[in-house]
Amino acid sequence: MDESDLLLSSIKALGLKVTDHVYDFNREFCKAYKLLSPPALGMKEATTVCNAVALLQSMASHPDTKMGIVRAKMPVFIYPFMNTTEQRLKHFDYLRLTSLGVIGTLVKVEDTNSPEIIHFLLETEVIPLCLRCIEVGGELAKTVAAFVVSKILMYEEGQRYCGTFPERFYAVAQVLINVVDQFTIKPPLQLLKHVLNCFLRLSEVSRACDALSKCYPAKLRDPGYLNFAFEDPYVRRLADQVLHNVAGHI
Repeated sequence: MDESDLLLSSIKALGLKVTDHVYDFNREFCKAYKLLSPPALGMKEATTVCNAVALLQSMASHPDTKMGIVRAKMPVFIYPFMNTTEQRLKHFDYLRLTSLGVIGTLVKVEDTNSPEIIHFLLETEVIPLCLRCIEVGGELAKTVAAFVVSKILMYEEGQRYCGTFPERFYAVAQVLINVVDQFTIKPPLQLLKHVLNCFLRLSEVSRACDALSKCYPAKLRDPGYLNFAFEDPYVRRLADQVLHNVAGHI
């Protein structure tokens, strides 16, 4: 069964009628896959597939279809769009950002379905994809990807996934450290907030906090930098709390 058949099966699993619009949705995704590597996706094709991804995001935001697309595993069909490494072409980043929007919508609202959603995302390995987006994406893509990781880390399963195994911890921590190291004067507020939330959640796991105490960015330990760059009171409290947790494990 190829990607097209798998996607149609997932759509049918939602109980949706396979109309011409659904076939268009299916066709655009599958056409785009073939243009990702080597990067041959043009602006026109990227815009078309982004419109299809936006339709999936609207389904992810609606209470009547949100869990249906999760149980039909439909988000995995946008994972290839999050796994691209092309940085020169802006429309690739637009595609990354639009795809991240679907995942961000799934985790944004906390309710009784949240543990099932988090389990699905971890089971389908969304964390490495988010880390890739943080590494190669533009500021908005980095921000949404860091938001998704921070939301996943709010749950025990997410903390266990990232904080228990050394290779996973260091993969997450190193990407976050690199983001901080790239900050110049005053960092983007939303990106900083989500990065700090990730560090905070990791610092709540004893084993991860031990490791974090050895690699926590020097910038975030420097009172002078904190006083200069952290004007938002909430973000400063976050930074102070992480530093307190980390210092307690030195």
